[in-house]
Amino acid sequence: MADPDARWTTHRREKQRRMTSLGLAAGSKVVDAARIDEVLATLIQPADRVSLEGDNQKQADFLAQSLAQADPDKLHDLHLLISSVSLPAHLDVFERGIASRLDLAFAGPQSLRLAQLVDDGVVTIGAIHTYVELYARMFVDLPPNVALICAEAADEHGNLYTGPNTEDTPTIVEATAFHDGIVVVQVNRIVDTLPRVDIPGDWVDVVVVSPKPYKLEPLFTRDPAKIGRVEILKAMLAIRGVYERHEVVSLNHGIGFDTAAIELILPTYGEELGLRGRIAKHWVLNPHPTLIPAIESGWVQSVHCFGGEPGMERYVAARPDVFFTGRDGSLRSNRVLAQLAGQYAIDMFIGSSLQIDGDGNSSTVTAGRLAGFGGAPNMGHDPHGRRHGSAAWLDLASGEGASRRGKKLVVQLVETFKAGGTPTFVDRLDALAVGERAGMPLAPVMIYGDDVSHVVTEEGVAYLFKATSVEERREAIAAVAGATPIGLRHDPRTTERLRRDGVVAFPEDLGVDVRRADRSLLAAKSVGDLEAWSGGLYDPPARFRNF
Repeated sequence: MADPDARWTTHRREKQRRMTSLGLAAGSKVVDAARIDEVLATLIQPADRVSLEGDNQKQADFLAQSLAQADPDKLHDLHLLISSVSLPAHLDVFERGIASRLDLAFAGPQSLRLAQLVDDGVVTIGAIHTYVELYARMFVDLPPNVALICAEAADEHGNLYTGPNTEDTPTIVEATAFHDGIVVVQVNRIVDTLPRVDIPGDWVDVVVVSPKPYKLEPLFTRDPAKIGRVEILKAMLAIRGVYERHEVVSLNHGIGFDTAAIELILPTYGEELGLRGRIAKHWVLNPHPTLIPAIESGWVQSVHCFGGEPGMERYVAARPDVFFTGRDGSLRSNRVLAQLAGQYAIDMFIGSSLQIDGDGNSSTVTAGRLAGFGGAPNMGHDPHGRRHGSAAWLDLASGEGASRRGKKLVVQLVETFKAGGTPTFVDRLDALAVGERAGMPLAPVMIYGDDVSHVVTEEGVAYLFKATSVEERREAIAAVAGATPIGLRHDPRTTERLRRDGVVAFPEDLGVDVRRADRSLLAAKSVGDLEAWSGGLYDPPARFRNF
């Protein structure tokens, strides 16, 4: 007699079939690295959805390289879910015919190669997501059949310790394990007792000790020695024209030298302005080394992190009042929770972009470069679900009666021209043509212009939320766009009116002395200075040791 429940347990029975075929001893989850080819060939089937952990910083590199060496006659047409396409192996699997479809969030290190493979028809893009969006779909229409992840350590029962760089791992594992998918994890070591259990063993199916520790990238480290006058001027304008004016207490900084400059002049320029205790107290960002002087100077009350940062481990462990740490002293990061905090719990997102058009739409997807945008769209928009007030949020309030609500500050902080004289402000985003060529139903726009509240350049600040029309928004953007095609079309008389109305502010309007924009304002001028500020707790990666 047929099992009446069989039609409801197809995923579970298929998982059992694959695991039985692997032939592990009863109760055993650990396999030798020499068997990895067999493990992947047995547990992954053609056309599977495979979530391969490529985070912003840590990479399941051994599993990625092993997958890329699979036999394409046996393993093909895989649909890969990779949050950050960071390794050559992530694209090798497509060139070798093992995978054909890709859903991603970011591809900075591999953006040029990915763009070419898309043009060549080797890679079919499902969508370029935000981080949270990609993970959310793993719980809806994209549950992985197999997840290939990494962790610091495991015990014999498969319990995992992820250490400072937990990042995306728990979310990927949960989406897979609770839909009867298979979870394979590479670890750096097997131990008898874990410092803490970050992922329970009954969510994990196979553990393999990698021949070498997984790759970890110091993605958020910026050398103060490379911060120049223009970055410092923009930082001064941002502090006076945005942070101080709106009393920004909670915020996220994007990656880059612009926001690193802001962090480094808080203890100097910000202190002169009497802003300590009034702004920039609660942060959602990775443990940027350039934040150390502000922490040590008493500016920062709390930091919740998307991931860790190599070299910051001892410093973070020594500052548990500031960072979220476990009993073992190591950072507890979580990309999804940090993204949610950055979406709903902060006053301001401030970041940069590669291109901005005349309406304020921006993208990091440009001609020949399919970079994606990670978490910027999550944090760089006004979430209509927010219901708690703050001074900054209410300062941008609009509407009347029951329709009245505040607005999140979404700030684009850019230089009018990038290196090589390429304009940041353009008439038409390259993302439109890229999207058309790739057959995307929507152009890969990072932040939509109607979500942007401020644009800050070396020319000044455009208060877009104050604009009374679409045309006035365009005029305000043009006023701070410098000698770019957008900026050259601005009318000086219109700009003067916008200044009088407070829609645009130049340095002199904000009381910013341009002559003071030099490196003397930086609280730390080198990586060595950051180490000194930390009392020797910060241990810079070798490539940043320029002192």
